[in-house]
Amino acid sequence: MLLWQLFISFLKIGFMSFGGGYAMIPIIQHEVEQHGWMPLEAFNQSVALAGMAPGPIATNSATLVGYKAAGFLGATVATVGMVLPSLIIVIIISSFFYKIYKSKAVHTTFYGLRPVVTGLIAYAAIHFGFAGQMHDLFNWQVLVTILIAAGVFIAVYKYKWHPLATIVLSALVGIAIFS
Repeated sequence: MLLWQLFISFLKIGFMSFGGGYAMIPIIQHEVEQHGWMPLEAFNQSVALAGMAPGPIATNSATLVGYKAAGFLGATVATVGMVLPSLIIVIIISSFFYKIYKSKAVHTTFYGLRPVVTGLIAYAAIHFGFAGQMHDLFNWQVLVTILIAAGVFIAVYKYKWHPLATIVLSALVGIAIFS
């Protein structure tokens, strides 16, 4: 019965997940307190440990709560319950896209989105890269950086240089010029 409660609780949480793992912590805490799986202090320590461990904090928290409540089997059941909704949703959405991916309209749409996404990335790079320095945007360091980037682009795409070679060469040129 405990394993079933763990599975159903984390399955519900997995289906309700939105806003990232930290948004799910209060819901997980509510389930832990309602079912009495562990004391609040132990839950707080589990969340702190889950935040330090690699991986999503909500899934790590589910694993730790399941382990504290029912050992290895509880950890497995809680983790599967937490991850299963995402897996189901991804399978449903991917099967839908698989049916339409050969559509001319879909190809045209994605082809048209490429420059938009590229522009947004370029804007973000310029905006955050030169934050607070917009009055000084076109100085000699910026010009040299643009020339190095253009040289890398030409070396990789026209002359088929290995990207690692261009990275090392760019670093050496940058060190020589800017040091």
